[in-house]
Amino acid sequence: MSGETDFLAAMARASEARSAAAAAAVPLRELVAAIRDVPAGPTLRLSAEGFDLIMELKLSSPANGVLAADSLDARAQVERYAAAGAAVVSVLTEPERFRGTLDHLTTAVAALRPHGIPVMRKDFLVDAYQLYEARRYGAGGVLLICRMLTPQRLRELVMLAADLGLFVLLETFDEADIAAAAAVARDWSGPARELLIGVNSRDLVTLKVVPERLLALAGHLPRAWPRVAESGLNDAADARRLAGAGYDLALVGTALMAAADPVRLGADMLSAGRDAVRARSAP
Repeated sequence: MSGETDFLAAMARASEARSAAAAAAVPLRELVAAIRDVPAGPTLRLSAEGFDLIMELKLSSPANGVLAADSLDARAQVERYAAAGAAVVSVLTEPERFRGTLDHLTTAVAALRPHGIPVMRKDFLVDAYQLYEARRYGAGGVLLICRMLTPQRLRELVMLAADLGLFVLLETFDEADIAAAAAVARDWSGPARELLIGVNSRDLVTLKVVPERLLALAGHLPRAWPRVAESGLNDAADARRLAGAGYDLALVGTALMAAADPVRLGADMLSAGRDAVRARSAP
């Protein structure tokens, strides 16, 4: 078994266990009933300027270790992201390797609803219960890792997300993943711009970023759906380069969590990306 299969399999097993424990505490029928009292999250709106940022809240990562203390003011952090111009805020809810919680999700939802910014649940999601759970806690979207799921399970979860009014980011790592994402995207029944396909540049064996992967795979991403560059973006130059390569959004987490001024960094990256789109589109 390869190192990356080991990692994803371990994360899937842990996720399945968490989901089973949650379902034992709150049965699915109760979760579904509770959703009726939760307003839908803000609509995903992408800028006409052609480039947007998904800014991420995470306290730790397997590759970078501790990024913030448990005492972090999560509300203040996501409000900084709003001030920087985030189109979406991604919130890690995986507890063991990323120290995420569903409380972080609800905090972000409450803080960002007045700004009209949706929150995406980012986790190693493996079953329908977790999508209902995301909707119950106010998420506007979810991330699904294509290679963690069978084609049938991936399709089922994407269709359920559309039924729940959740946007979806399909995460890929190579051409085969992109083909799988495109196949299920063709059956997407939600709003056209609410199905995103992303490339994660992180090597799942070493957990190191491989920036060349984003550039190598950019041309393989179908243009029918918004394209997202994930992992390894550190500054405005990275945003400029990837927007120039054709990406419509970038997901930025570690750099913003480590930044002394995440508002300035986020705004600079957004501006640089949009400058690159204008240059790319110029006659």
